Amino acid sequence: MAQNRFIVEVEKAKEASGDTPSRGPVYRSIFAKDGFPPPVQGLDSCWDVFRLSVEKYPNNPMLGAREIVDGKHGNYKWQTYKEVYDIVLKVGNSIRSCGYGEGIKCGIYGTNSAEWIMSMEACNAHGLLCVPLYDTLGSGAIEFIICHAEVSITFAEEKKIPELLKTFPNATKYLKTIVSFGKVTAEQKQEVEKFGLTIYSWTEFLQVGESQSFDLPVKKRSDICTIMYTSGTTGDPKGVLISNESIITLLAGVKRLLESVNENLTEKDVYLSYLPLAHIFDRVIEETFIWLGASIGFWRGDVKLLIEDIGELKPTIFCAVPRVLDRVYSGLTQKISSGGFLKKTLFNFAYSYKSNKMMKGHNHEAASPLFDRIVFDKVKQGLGGKVRLILSGAAPLSVHVESYLRVVTCAHVLQGYGLTETCAGTFVSLPNQHGMLGTVGPPVPNVDACLESVPEMGYDALASTPRGEICVKGDTLFSGYYKREDLTKEVLIDGWFHTGDIGEWQPNGSMKIIDRKKNIFKLSQGEYVAVENLENIFGQVPSIESIWVYGNSFEAFLVAVVNPRKQALEHWAEQNGISMDFNSLCEDSRAKGYILEELSKIGKEKKLKGFEFIKAVHLDPVPFDMERDLITPTYKKKRPQLLKHYQSVIDNMYKSGSKPRA
Repeated sequence: MAQNRFIVEVEKAKEASGDTPSRGPVYRSIFAKDGFPPPVQGLDSCWDVFRLSVEKYPNNPMLGAREIVDGKHGNYKWQTYKEVYDIVLKVGNSIRSCGYGEGIKCGIYGTNSAEWIMSMEACNAHGLLCVPLYDTLGSGAIEFIICHAEVSITFAEEKKIPELLKTFPNATKYLKTIVSFGKVTAEQKQEVEKFGLTIYSWTEFLQVGESQSFDLPVKKRSDICTIMYTSGTTGDPKGVLISNESIITLLAGVKRLLESVNENLTEKDVYLSYLPLAHIFDRVIEETFIWLGASIGFWRGDVKLLIEDIGELKPTIFCAVPRVLDRVYSGLTQKISSGGFLKKTLFNFAYSYKSNKMMKGHNHEAASPLFDRIVFDKVKQGLGGKVRLILSGAAPLSVHVESYLRVVTCAHVLQGYGLTETCAGTFVSLPNQHGMLGTVGPPVPNVDACLESVPEMGYDALASTPRGEICVKGDTLFSGYYKREDLTKEVLIDGWFHTGDIGEWQPNGSMKIIDRKKNIFKLSQGEYVAVENLENIFGQVPSIESIWVYGNSFEAFLVAVVNPRKQALEHWAEQNGISMDFNSLCEDSRAKGYILEELSKIGKEKKLKGFEFIKAVHLDPVPFDMERDLITPTYKKKRPQLLKHYQSVIDNMYKSGSKPRA
């Protein structure tokens, strides 16, 4: 790379030997050129993160939720660090009184709440392994995780208790105690006791260990503190083992990064907790806020009320997935376009003026203070008026949305990249760097990163524009997959974690994600899709000869190109009084509707998730063939070539927009 402005080379490229793919040079952040941030004294575990903040900031507001006054949601009511600490000690004593101690697996199931954090901190205190159960997962996946991780005790949101009971009787082999964050009904008690389990309401549980006190075990950096199950891209979810070391190393890296760009977080910062705590992205953000003695306010759990919660809380840092920022963008552009001529003209002029200034290198604060005050302040106030940093993760953010929000929100809009296996933050773009638009920025200052060539996909890590699989090394890496040494060995090679994502180094040292090595991708809401698995399911539809399913991280739904069975489609047409040749049938909207209906039927039968259903189809009367280079001699689909061949068709299907149709 010609000008690695934000990274330094720490190891030369390695040429390929035999069948081994070549590896590009190893780079790290310019902010770590003299070495990675040293470990923070006295910070050896996630429990220390919380404990030290309680000592330092006992009276700071820590966890807040909106009060209900006369049936309406009012202001945020706060619990201080010391108040939370006192409850955590009670939760810990009750856990121990039930006979659970170091190494025991403890599930937490539900939307983000103060009780969620308290349960997690009690696990941290007593050396239990916290096993988050995804709020959005159904009982099938929950049952798998409880049994696979051998979860003995589970905390659950009140409304999740019925879902938890669906895992019986299989889960009862391991699960012995359930604690509701709210109340417990007599029927639930009866059902649970039938299987020899005990269930408590939150209030009851706090009293279980009231008369007892337990010493806290000594916790080491290398100890596993959480098993975080990924959402299961192929088959069953994988349990990612995350150690204390991973999280506290990341915290030191975040601190170094923010100091280096003059964006320090302080105890005065406020964070809105709405992204799932069961995901590593939100977990490490909240650990960062706890470490700094800052405040965390919880949303009400309804995306339609999110903006209202933001307005009430007035957060200073806002983290989001692209789907949320897309909604913000659509809402703003709609509002502007429906405004009067003068307002619209002024807004467009102000936007153009400030955008040009920023492109020329001006910091966003200095680009146009006047327009910030008289035009963009309304947008700023819509996000509470205090947001200075917006961080997007989990999937790529569209360039047009990113550039728009950078101008109108009067805040830094940064894209980050990471996986559960890398403890979230691995790359993040930097404030006021216009050249990083559309990228995930340079590595954070606690990892090394390199690209490895993927010859079968035409990606060369040693080319003038280096492209290849992103590989990461450092103390933030996971300790392996629980009970899956085989899978661990597949992705952890010589200390390098192979992400499966294809990246392209930019001349300034930032990384751009351009592809996925395996046939797995994320949709814009952050959900993974295992495309081959779906094609195997949809391929069972009798009226289909072959199907190619497509989706990408900028879209929220899947589309497909289908080769219909000629005889089956003609038979359907005859039954429905439609008279036309096969080629014309393939262009007919009724035929497309019929195929979509058949795909939906089998989707429901196989209990696919909503985002796995096909929302638009193109029917091609000509089967995928070698002549057009769409399949291999062994009839495997060539996905990059299929995309190239059907690009305009794909674009047209997505142009039908947010209301997908055949």
